[in-house]
Formats: sequence, C-alpha cells, structure tokens
Amino acid sequence: MSNANPANEAGTDRTVVIGAGAWGTTLANLIASTGRRSTLVTRTKEHAEHIRSSRENERYLPAIMMSDRVDVTHDVERAVAGAAVVAIVVPSQQVRSVAAELARHLRPDAVLVSCAKGLELGSLLRMTEVLVDASGLSPARICALSGPNLAREIALGLPASAVVAGSGDREAQIAQRALAAPSFRLYTSNDVVGVELGGALKNVVALGAGVADGLGLGQNAKASFITRGLAEMIRLGVAAGANPLTFGGLSGLGDLIATCESPLSRNRTFGERLGKGLSLAEASGGSPHVVEGLTTARAALMLAQRHGVEMPIAATVVSVLDGRLSVRDAIGTLMSRGARPELDEPA
Repeated sequence: MSNANPANEAGTDRTVVIGAGAWGTTLANLIASTGRRSTLVTRTKEHAEHIRSSRENERYLPAIMMSDRVDVTHDVERAVAGAAVVAIVVPSQQVRSVAAELARHLRPDAVLVSCAKGLELGSLLRMTEVLVDASGLSPARICALSGPNLAREIALGLPASAVVAGSGDREAQIAQRALAAPSFRLYTSNDVVGVELGGALKNVVALGAGVADGLGLGQNAKASFITRGLAEMIRLGVAAGANPLTFGGLSGLGDLIATCESPLSRNRTFGERLGKGLSLAEASGGSPHVVEGLTTARAALMLAQRHGVEMPIAATVVSVLDGRLSVRDAIGTLMSRGARPELDEPA
C-alpha cells in the first residue's frame, strides 16, 4: 500500500487531478490503470489522509479501491510542481478559486484540462474561459474534457469515450495521451466552445427529462423533450460560435443520452424527484454530489438572452426551480407554445 507523497516523486509524466469527487477519483484511477502514477488532490487534509489509509473514497465513490499508483494529497503547490498535465475536476462555481491558487505553482509548459461542466454565474463564462481569466495562462494551454462519462461505470472498468477540446492541437494531444486508458477512448477537437456548451447545457435538459420520468409521461414525451432540448443546445451553441456538428458528437448527443437516461445521473435523478412531488431541498436527498444543472440553467438562460436566442426549455426549467411554475404546469406551458417549423432557419 503506497502512501508516497507526490513531491517526492515529481516526474514529467505525472498527471495531477485536482478534486476528489467521484469523477476526479475515477480519472486518477484510470491514469494509474495504464501503469503511470497520478496524484489526486483533495480539498482537506483529513480527506486525503482517509483515502490514503483506506484506499477508498467512501464519500464520493464507495466500494471502488484506489490503485497503489495513485498518490493522494491536499497540498496543491507540492502536487502540481513538475506536472505535465493538471486536470481540474471541481464544481463549476469553484473553478475560479482553484485556478487562482494553482496558477503560480505550475511549470511553464503545463497543460490544464477543465473537467467541470457548467457556466460561471455572473460572468457567464465557460470553464476554460474562467481558467484563462483566473490564471492568466494562454488559452492554448487549456483544454476541456467532456462526454458521456458516468463516473461509477468507468470506475468499474466499463468502456467509455470522451473528447478533449483545445485551441492548440499539441496541447489537446498531450491531454489526450495523459488521460486515455484501455477502457477510456479519447478523441480530440478544436471546437472548445461547442464541447463545453454541450457538456454544460445537457444538464439542464436532464433536469427536465428527469421530471418527465417522475411524472410518468412516457417515452414519447421524454424523447420529444430531449430532442427539442438538443435543438436549444445547438441554437445557443451556434450563436456563441460553436460548430453545430459538435452537438451530434460525444460532448453533445452522447452526453445528453447518458445524462437523461441513466439513474446514475445526478441531474436526471434530481428532476425525477421533483416530478414525484419532492421539494427542491428534498430532491437533493442529502447527496454530497453537486447538481450542476441548477446553476447552469440560470446562467444558460442569461447567456441566451445576451445572444438573442430563444430557449423555452431552459426558461421553463428556471421557472420551476424558482417556484414560479409547478412541474405539471411546466408541461402545459411547453406543449401550448405556438406552432413553428421544426428546423431553425440558417443564420
């Protein structure tokens, strides 16, 4: 059993994962599965010590044993020193503070990979934009990882795929090599905007899809809702400068299917509980996991207004979350909208 401190074994091939939630823990284990060492950085010293001693992240990923090749620490400065790739796997609203803390400790050519799926409230920035703004690093050094990646399935060794997007081809390929594993196939993309918006906006659609499940509306209604949700995602993405084809890929349609269908999806499960009549507080179920769709829905709606884009599903979700509309009335609101063509007119 290894309790090695990453500072004692700094190496150019080491990948550091900031954030010891379910997905961060899974990524650190994935990297270790290739025979390389990784470092998992927790928020507190106590959490790091517990994982090191038990080799299990009981709070966020119970019953999954940590590889001996994963070093665990709470010391960000010592962890990132010398690291070639640093993955940021924290809730979206914490990305700014984390980036500001670690930026001054990075080696000059380190590549950052944002694994958070959301939009920052207030600024409405995507996560790579937050990292650039908070760290002062060149956008070329920052990539985004997204796709249908339910942490527990991947932690169990089930096959999955994702996409790494970066404005710099070299950096995207470095991140691809650092995070890929035999059971985790990674593709690259230069459409950072599309990949990030796909990963963020699908959580909003998943909330509504969960509500449909909770209300027992059937598969026709749910499929229609998901499809129109995808249309909204594309509409906003194109207005923001994304390639519409990206939304038919892993970070768009792929992630949308997984998040709207799986009981492992936090956002779908939260929506399902709302559909069954639970309050917002009750729907969280005391889970330690963050439901990103709750903040993303509001930020997405404000971003849509900035771009002059209509997003009735996002608007309805926000009305439900704000208590201005019941879940049953929300269905009626969407179904009674004026008739229109299915396809948007080309810009």
